[in-house]
Amino acid sequence: MDRSKKSAIILGATGLTGKALLNKLLEDQRYHTIKIFSRTPSQMQHPKSEEHIGDLLTLSKFTSSFNADEVYCCIGTTKSKTPDKEMYRAIDYGIPAAAARLCKENSIPCLLVISALGADAQSAIFYNKIKGEMEEEVLKQGVSHTYILQPSIIQGQRDERRLGEWIAKKLFSAIGIFLQGPLRKYRSIQAVSIADAMIWLANNKYAKNRIPSDEIANIAAYD
Repeated sequence: MDRSKKSAIILGATGLTGKALLNKLLEDQRYHTIKIFSRTPSQMQHPKSEEHIGDLLTLSKFTSSFNADEVYCCIGTTKSKTPDKEMYRAIDYGIPAAAARLCKENSIPCLLVISALGADAQSAIFYNKIKGEMEEEVLKQGVSHTYILQPSIIQGQRDERRLGEWIAKKLFSAIGIFLQGPLRKYRSIQAVSIADAMIWLANNKYAKNRIPSDEIANIAAYD
């Protein structure tokens, strides 16, 4: 193993952005090991990949194997997929918060988390509020290089069909050209662009912890 190269952990590698991120990290020569933590096997066969299968809702059980130079948290669900609010909170708040605590406990210096545009702990909208509370809990852990990405509608080819999301994607694609200036952050963004931005942030310094969608797109273009 080349000790000059890095290792990374991905939570949510089977999702749209997680898959794009995984593929890019496996091809990135700066990394020697990519650890995939998931509930089910990914079927990924690659000399750099290392799978850890278990319930991410009890992430603390992974403590001994949760070691890397960087952690990428791409976990997220939807109202239609997880209508139970307690379970929604356990996923969208609980898993990223637990990952941040493990980073602190195991002295992992770099954590990148996908949140959402509109995240606000004071919001009256349940889903925005959960994302906002998650962001605050993650930042409270004080991991030295923590970046929270807040994408708008994420574009890309999913394995599953989400009708509401499909309609939203079509709408945002159609009106994107009219979203200028302060409204640029509401333009839809490609999953691969989010993955590119996450990798760039992990390997460079950036002045802000919370990064809205338009800035994510700009960072993705740096390389």
